[in-house]
Amino acid sequence: MRPSTRLNAHPATIAAWTLGIALPVAFIGVFFAWPVATILARGLFPSGALDLAGIVEVLSRPRTIRIIGFTVGLAAAATAITLLLGMPAAYALSRLRFRGRGVLRAAVLVPFVLPTVVVGIAFRTLFRGTPLDGSVLAILAALVFFNVAVVVRTVGVSWESLDPRQEEAARVLGAGPVRVFVTITLRRLGPSVAAAASIVFLFCSTAFGTVLVLGGAQYSTIETEIWLLTTQFLDLRAASVLSITQLLVVVALLVVTARVRGRTTFQRRSFATRRPRRADRPVVIVTFLVAVALVIPLGALLRRSLQVGDDWGLGNYLALATTGSRNALAISPWTALGNSLGFAAAATGIAMLLGLVTSVLLSRRPRSPSARRGLDLLDGALMLPLGVSAVTVGFGFLITLNAPPLDLRASPILVPIAQALVATPLVVRTLLPVLRSVGSRMREAAATLGAAPWRVILTIDLGVAARAALAATGLAFTVALGEFGATTFLSRPSNATLPVVIYRLIGLPGGDNAGMAIAASVVLAALTVAVVALIERLRIDSAGAF
Repeated sequence: MRPSTRLNAHPATIAAWTLGIALPVAFIGVFFAWPVATILARGLFPSGALDLAGIVEVLSRPRTIRIIGFTVGLAAAATAITLLLGMPAAYALSRLRFRGRGVLRAAVLVPFVLPTVVVGIAFRTLFRGTPLDGSVLAILAALVFFNVAVVVRTVGVSWESLDPRQEEAARVLGAGPVRVFVTITLRRLGPSVAAAASIVFLFCSTAFGTVLVLGGAQYSTIETEIWLLTTQFLDLRAASVLSITQLLVVVALLVVTARVRGRTTFQRRSFATRRPRRADRPVVIVTFLVAVALVIPLGALLRRSLQVGDDWGLGNYLALATTGSRNALAISPWTALGNSLGFAAAATGIAMLLGLVTSVLLSRRPRSPSARRGLDLLDGALMLPLGVSAVTVGFGFLITLNAPPLDLRASPILVPIAQALVATPLVVRTLLPVLRSVGSRMREAAATLGAAPWRVILTIDLGVAARAALAATGLAFTVALGEFGATTFLSRPSNATLPVVIYRLIGLPGGDNAGMAIAASVVLAALTVAVVALIERLRIDSAGAF
């Protein structure tokens, strides 16, 4: 007789699952929902009642209308270009086998995990002295650079699981390559393409560090405007209105993505790749060009870091052991790097604990419709930190977590907690497809043989997802290492992270400080590339979007 999988069959199991659900819910509630709700309430309910007139006044400001329009237009344009460049690369890297494929796949992933400040400085260095310097096109190029990996990974996972026999049958019947792609391949990839577009639009519309470095005060998006209103003008009402506007857009995109993902069936099976045919040459060439384009900004950054005045040398790197020209910094960049590594390690531990527990929970499909809806809500809640202003979260930490029993305002633990909020959704998105590929019969067979529920999870679920978990660990570490938005609020001068120090350096006068900022960016980028190389070696062909 097959063992029952209902929760009420095992009281200990009920307690374990209850604790598992309580852990991510409590974390999101205390360290995300509470700070964000507090900062929004202070802006929207200044006297205890909803200030509708104030909301209308903020939304009707010409600057607000211009910023919302610019944000939407910029994100839409970046999404379209990213899809245009990412789709050929997704096909080549998922369906074709050629020399250098692994290197290209790593090169495509690197920009996504680079710190946003590094990306901004790289494009600022690349376009220095050209008409594109400080232009909208520079911001657009940086956003595309950052998000191509999302399309390649999200669409590529689905593409490599498609049975190619349908396309081959259509070709035998005389259909051309374009018709086969439009009528067969694209229709089957539709949900994945829509999900990738939603995620890219989300990341582009909420970009902070890249836009702040390249656009400054001239080109503001909703995210950078929230930062400006909060830090420079202390206009919490206007910042709250923009945060709610952004939150509504994020929730709508998450709903669309969830529905699209619900129509996508994940297959762990990956069909064999093949050698490129003559008809595949344009796609392979485009993929190589995209990879080269992704490397050029980093090459320009490395070249500029070796320039010391009119000469070449390592002076900028040697200066990283100092506090800058005229002791502009409280700590040296090397010390800041040590702080970054410590914070990132702590954040990775938090994110992996939450991500593993949540992924195991979400991989189950309970019979109760209400339980399924509850898990879907938990999945959506975990994604919200990716779209809510990091400035709002960081400032909310300072306002809410300042009294017993959670008086953490002066504690450095707030930095890894904020970083873990951003890293946890990516851990879940990496692990969840793998865990969902585990058949229920394997778990039931283990239970029949007498395995306790916790042992089933350890031997079956985590056994299958072990390599994906290692890759997720590396991804969480790189994301935490480069987090910039909330960290600017939470880190003190004595424990500043390297991205914060880099941003301070580029805001100071003097070529020595600028050279140090560029050299520090190269160090941070090199560390990220090393972690990405490790992730690529651990990659499972059909494991997750990232």
